[in-house]
Formats: sequence, C-alpha cells, structure tokens
Amino acid sequence: MSAYVVDVEADGPIPGKYSMVSFGAVRVEPGLSRTFRGEVRPISDLWLPEALAISAVTREQHLRFGEPGEVMAAFERWIQETTKGKPVLFSDNLSFDWQWMNWYFHTYLGRNPFGWSGRRIGDLYCGMVKDGHAQWKHLRPTAHDHDPVNDAKANAGVLLQLVHMGLKLNLK
Repeated sequence: MSAYVVDVEADGPIPGKYSMVSFGAVRVEPGLSRTFRGEVRPISDLWLPEALAISAVTREQHLRFGEPGEVMAAFERWIQETTKGKPVLFSDNLSFDWQWMNWYFHTYLGRNPFGWSGRRIGDLYCGMVKDGHAQWKHLRPTAHDHDPVNDAKANAGVLLQLVHMGLKLNLK
C-alpha cells in the first residue's frame, strides 16, 4: 500500500454544482518530499465568495487555472509513478476531500485510482488513543494555512507520527 494525504480547496460545499479550486497531495514517507499540486479552473458559474476566499485565490485567478481533465490526468500519472501497491487516500476531512477527488476523477477520467474508499486521519488517532473525541491536530508539525500542499504535508506528518506511535501501516 502507498499512502497519500490529499487536501482540497473549493469554492463551495459540493462538487458538480461548485468547483474545486486546488488540491495538494503528498506521498506518505520519510521526508514528505514527493508532492503534487493541482489547480483547476471553474466548472460552474456558481461560487461562494467566502469559500473561495479561504484559498486566497480570486475568481479571476481561478478562471485562469488548468483544464480539470488535464489536471486530473496529470495527477493520476503522478500517483501511478510514485505508487508501490494500491494507492490509499488519507485526509483530515475525508468526507470533504474524498468527495471532490472522486467526483473529479470519475467525471474527467471515468475512474478513481484510489478506488471506492479512503481513511480519515483523526479517526485513526481516536482509535489509537481509545477516545472517540480525542483531538489530534496539535500533532501537525506545521500550521494549517489553506495552501493545499502545505496542509497535506502537515497532515502526512501526523500520519508518520501515528506510525511512530505504533500504528501499523504497511507503507511501501
């Protein structure tokens, strides 16, 4: 299994009606040096200014980003080039990040290289400490700044700490 942490920024709450703005991915391994950044142009005229503002991107900038199909194809190639075994998507907020990745992959490529599921980092931590309400974000080695690559790296750093604490992940 190869673990990837993905973080998505979007201009609204759901894919299809709104658009993904950008995403970052990092392969989980010591050094966290293999990263991918995707920036995709809007697929809809609908957008929420307050949602777009989180990504620190203007609508004008967003309109100049890459074609979604080309960006998703490049991301899939990067996953294939860096994977050993099955790629597994991990995320801070799996319900949000996975829905965007799944929708964009299936809409533009007809498939999702991560398959049908993913893992939420916070749930792994809660299970490890046997507390369903345990807080884990203090384990991030860097601040959460809404740059998707930075956020993915910080969350991947947490995952590496969980492995150090005894979580058994067969990272290849």
